[in-house]
Amino acid sequence: MEIFEAGRPSLLASLGRFMRKCIFRILSIGPIPSHVAFIMDGNRRFAKKEKLEEGSGHRAGSLALMSTLKYCYELGVKYVTIYAFSIDNFRRRPDEVQLIMDLILEKIEGLLRDENVVNAYGIRVRFVGTLKLLSEPVRVAAEKVARASAKNTKFVLVICIAYSSTDEIVHAVQESCKYKLNKIEPSNSNRACNDGNEQVEENGKKIDSTITHGVQESCKDETDKSRTINAKPMYNGVTKEAGGTDNANTVIVNSIGDKWDDAHELEATRTGNGVISVEEIDKMLSHSSIKLVDIEKKLHMAVAPDPDILVRTSGESRLSNFLLWQTSNCSLYSPKALWPEIGLRHLVWAVITFQRNHSYLEKKKKQL
Repeated sequence: MEIFEAGRPSLLASLGRFMRKCIFRILSIGPIPSHVAFIMDGNRRFAKKEKLEEGSGHRAGSLALMSTLKYCYELGVKYVTIYAFSIDNFRRRPDEVQLIMDLILEKIEGLLRDENVVNAYGIRVRFVGTLKLLSEPVRVAAEKVARASAKNTKFVLVICIAYSSTDEIVHAVQESCKYKLNKIEPSNSNRACNDGNEQVEENGKKIDSTITHGVQESCKDETDKSRTINAKPMYNGVTKEAGGTDNANTVIVNSIGDKWDDAHELEATRTGNGVISVEEIDKMLSHSSIKLVDIEKKLHMAVAPDPDILVRTSGESRLSNFLLWQTSNCSLYSPKALWPEIGLRHLVWAVITFQRNHSYLEKKKKQL
């Protein structure tokens, strides 16, 4: 692939492709991973080890990334996810953060220049994370690349930038709660509130308007609660109470719980008068509950299946707040090589390890 070549002589490049083709043909006898994720660890240690100037380790790491992407493409891996920059990385020295951002911008602009090649090979680029934390030039360039490659489907590169798994999970829970609240209010609250001051007829009998007025007041209270939640100031996407405590999830979930309690109370006192039925209560509860699939739909990484292999270089076995939700049934591989030192042999061994454990991991997935 020309886009991943680093200017090597064509003869050596052709010989390398032929050797890789033979190796990958043998590997294809077994299962090939659909999704491989990488924690690119060891760029700064590589620079110190080789006595290079600051920033050279990250540039060497970007060349290793190009080679690794090329190997994955040739092997037939469809999804590759890289941990480019975490939210915690913003705590590093400002000059180091700026250097990394400049390098990321340079690589993104390179993808824009090679747009025709990217599209010819069917490469789609996605950026996930809290992108609003990025500088405007980086964010705008990332959005351009994502739009330019949106129709490609052969190979998907997911770049996690300004990302952390805990932030992703909190965001998914918040969005799920908001979605459920918006779904409950129009179907339940508004129906009762619209008839608040009128007398209702059911089975030829008039129901006292005070009952429906009570329903109206209950609905009004819930609407006011919802507005209060939306009106609270935001800090990094999380609502704050006056005392500074993060209560976004607590407030929203408690609001749902209050609705359920009110529904039970109505059922106990008014079902006999025909205002609300047990079936309606059950239906409201089923629509209000947040299920696993609801949260998974709101995750940043919903754009790709769970990874089959997670590779972290430099011999570290920590996940470092990366894909915590998605890696419960994943093959972990931690070569001692620093990221700029990673090569074809490391990817081959990661795939062999995955193939050895494939049947066990598949059984675990089916048990979930």
